[in-house]
Amino acid sequence: MVPRPTTFFDASDLLERSDVRLVIASETFQQTGSFKFRAAYQVAKNCPNDHVIAASSGNFGQALASACRIFGKKCTVVMPETSAQVKVNAVREYGGIVDLIDVKKISRDERVRQLAEENPEAYITSAFDDPFVIAGNSSLGVEIIKAFPNVDTIICPIGGGGLASGIVLAIQEQANDIHLLAAEPLAGNDAARSFRSGKLEANDQEPLTIADGARTKSLGLRNWEILKGNRGLTGVIEVPDDAVKETVRTLYHRLNLKVEPTGALAVAAILTHPEFLSSGQTICCVVSGGNVDPAVYAEIITAG
Repeated sequence: MVPRPTTFFDASDLLERSDVRLVIASETFQQTGSFKFRAAYQVAKNCPNDHVIAASSGNFGQALASACRIFGKKCTVVMPETSAQVKVNAVREYGGIVDLIDVKKISRDERVRQLAEENPEAYITSAFDDPFVIAGNSSLGVEIIKAFPNVDTIICPIGGGGLASGIVLAIQEQANDIHLLAAEPLAGNDAARSFRSGKLEANDQEPLTIADGARTKSLGLRNWEILKGNRGLTGVIEVPDDAVKETVRTLYHRLNLKVEPTGALAVAAILTHPEFLSSGQTICCVVSGGNVDPAVYAEIITAG
């Protein structure tokens, strides 16, 4: 089992303008339901260790558990108690060990450090700040550029910056004139603040946002260096949770596409900020995944 090619949809009908082409790159049909499998597969395949430890709110955790099972490796995932139950269950079903924590008492990073001391033979990875992870994510950028060589702008969700930095590397290797925008929850806008100040900013605590895949305290150090550099990230669009929920509903009703809130960030950004649209542009929005708790999803859909 290897990463699947992404699925593309023409979603121009979602826009009020007829002179802009909107394409969706959906990773909802990826192995384990999100783009994270691309990264996890590279980690499990390339690290020499037989035990891999990581922290995750869910998508990377289940992807890593699945990838480690493929390569016969042990996997431990530190997860907040507030993680979607469907994601906790999935990590366990793929054979991973779940270590649930109260993030108000101990941070994910601190708990990972504790486990690293207890398991010195293990490979410690990050869901975003890891060279294997970034390389795996760059494969999505390569696919987008090959499928749409004339794409003007790519928009992707951002939390720790693993996906965005991977796409930046793909753009740098494949093309020269593609802009990359990131979409971030307004409730956890550390990336936007970082780009405004020019230095790496952090949230005081894990942000309380419906987009659980973006509940990170800050961008990763490797990711920040890539994103802030020459031909890096063009900018960050802040998206309120209400707009994310509305976009989840829109994608369900208009495209029959089940998307998790984090996965809806990029489309929500362009629907709520039409000032980023220019005549004749082709814009590709990355829908990063579809793993959402059924009860949460039902509540969002029926609320509209």
